[in-house]
Amino acid sequence: MTTQEKLIRNKLSLLELAEYLQNVSEACKVNGVSRQHFYNIKKAYEENGLDGLREKSRREPCMKNRVAPEIEEAVVRMAYEYPAYGQARASNELKKQGTLVSSGGIRSIWLRHGLETFKKRLVCLEEKAAKEGLVYTEAQIVALESAKRERESSPDEIETVHPGYLISQDTFYVGYLKGVGRIYQQTVVDTYSSVAFAKVYTAKIPVTAADTLNDRVLPFFEQQSIPVMRVITDRGTEFCGTPDKHPYELYLQLNEIEHTKTKARSPQTNGICERFHQTILNEFYRVIFRKKIYSDLDVLQTDLDEYINRYNNERTHQGKRCQGRTPMQTFIDGKQLFAQKNLNDLAA
Repeated sequence: MTTQEKLIRNKLSLLELAEYLQNVSEACKVNGVSRQHFYNIKKAYEENGLDGLREKSRREPCMKNRVAPEIEEAVVRMAYEYPAYGQARASNELKKQGTLVSSGGIRSIWLRHGLETFKKRLVCLEEKAAKEGLVYTEAQIVALESAKRERESSPDEIETVHPGYLISQDTFYVGYLKGVGRIYQQTVVDTYSSVAFAKVYTAKIPVTAADTLNDRVLPFFEQQSIPVMRVITDRGTEFCGTPDKHPYELYLQLNEIEHTKTKARSPQTNGICERFHQTILNEFYRVIFRKKIYSDLDVLQTDLDEYINRYNNERTHQGKRCQGRTPMQTFIDGKQLFAQKNLNDLAA
C-alpha cells in the first residue's frame, strides 16, 4: 500500500468512526485531530469522492514554457505562408531558417492562435487576405484549391444524375452480442435519393457484401424498373480482389455494374455511407440496445428492417436533392429523370 493510499484509508476511517459513534468530537479525540480538520475531510469527500481525500502537492505548479516572441511570430507566419504544412513539416522548414522549435511547440502556438488544423489555417488566411488585400502566393493557391476539391467530394456534391446511377456500399461494425458474436452491417445507399438498405451479418467477407445486393438492393431496383449502373466502395477486402476470382467483383460483373473505388485513406469520398452510419447508430442501435437484449441475429434484422422502412418512407431529409422530402419520395420523383435520359439516349 502506497503512502497516498494509507492517508486516504486513515481519512475514510475517521469519517466512518464519526458515523458509527454518531459523535464527531469523540471520533476526533480518538484520532487526535481537530474538528475543523474533520470537516475539511468531510467536505472534500462529499464534493470529490476519493479524489478529494488525496494529499495535495504543495509544490508550485510548473508553468509551461513560452517561446520567445520572435519565434512565435515565425511559427504563425509559417502557418499563413504555407497552410498545407503540418506541424512536423513546419518544424523542419523553420529549422532550415535557423529557428529551432519542436513540432509539439508549433502545435501549442497554433492552438493559441486558432491555427491548429488545415481548415482553420485556410479560414484565417482568407480573412487576412480580405482584410489586408493580400495577393495569394503559389503555395497558398495550391492549398486553397486542394480544400476546394475536398469540399467537392462531399456526399452532396458527388456526381449522380438519377436513382440507380450510383449506389454507395460500405461495412459498418455494429458491436459484439453475447451468444451471437461480432455483428457487421452491410450498408447500401442510393446517392441520388438517399434510399438506404442494411443487412446484418456475423462476418465481414465478400459473400456477405454480394448477398446484400442480391437479397435487398437489386430486387428493389428491379421492382422500380431502374437499373443499378455503378457502385462506389472503399478498398476493403470484402469489396476488392482479383476480378475473376473475388465473389463480390464477380457478382458485379454478372450484373453489369461498374465498380468505383474510393481513394486510398480517403473515407470521406464515400461520405454518404459514413453519414448514414452516424444516423443509424444514434437513432437505432443506441436506442434499441438500451431496450432489448438480442441473442438472435434474425430478431435484430427484423427490428432493423422496421427502422429502414421508417427511414426511407417517413423520415424527411434536408439534403441537396431531398430538400425536405423522404428518400422514397425523392426516388419516385427522380425516376422521371431516368426516363428522360433514356429518351435522350434513344434520340441520339
